[in-house]
Amino acid sequence: MAKMLIDIDEETLAAAQEALGTRTKKETVNTALAETAARIRRAKALAEARRLIAEGALDMAVLSDKTNYRASHPRQEASGSDT
Repeated sequence: MAKMLIDIDEETLAAAQEALGTRTKKETVNTALAETAARIRRAKALAEARRLIAEGALDMAVLSDKTNYRASHPRQEASGSDT
């Protein structure tokens, strides 16, 4: 991890800290950067999916068909069995 000296607006940092539920400035900055990068990756993936749908390479009817979903596993009984 690189150590940097940067100027950060204190009010914006405090608002981000409250919104993110972080405790330290370092945690706030790192979380904000990670969440921003993840949001951009999701936006790009959505744009790619929309492009594939428009080109006919991705069929939403197939993806929306829930008849072939795997059945969920029943929860284990509280009998103490680990299997």
